[in-house]
Amino acid sequence: MKTILKKRISAMLLLSLIAFGSCNSQAKENKAAANSSKTEITTDIHTAAYLGNLDEIKKHLKAGTDLNSTEPMGGSTPLISATVFGHNEVAIELIKAGADVNVQNKEGSTALHSAAFFCRTEIVKALLQHGAKKDIINKGGSTAAQSVADDFEKVKGIYDFFGTQLGTLGLQLDYDFIKNERPIIAELLK
Repeated sequence: MKTILKKRISAMLLLSLIAFGSCNSQAKENKAAANSSKTEITTDIHTAAYLGNLDEIKKHLKAGTDLNSTEPMGGSTPLISATVFGHNEVAIELIKAGADVNVQNKEGSTALHSAAFFCRTEIVKALLQHGAKKDIINKGGSTAAQSVADDFEKVKGIYDFFGTQLGTLGLQLDYDFIKNERPIIAELLK
């Protein structure tokens, strides 16, 4: 159990860094895209996704910003960031706009891994409808389905960790919801 917990914490730790990456190259790309389309982009796409700023995401879509760019620290895409923080509208907008649903971050996790673990049911369904692969294994040795296979009480410490680490950044976890939703997510991923 300790090894599994360490692997899962290690695999998920880089998710906590998504908001801290330096996006200098992304900012230059955003500026060039904004200049070419006369769109007033005020926030880089990663920050807009993490904050759930749908209006800014729409500006990026109009400007042709790369939806699959990764932030340098953890390698998360805007889709993964929106998913972690539960910004359903942003994640679904990115999916519909053609974001690659199978991009893996530096820990090997995809948006489906994050959506499953954090019980983002709407996002899980949208990802599956748009070709998300269920069989991708992250560096922690888990598929998205395996991230919700254990009983909630066995993995509650991982949720506690993320709640502590990312709570100040806006991550909200409803343990009753997660406990009840994990089996539903597991069923969707069969």
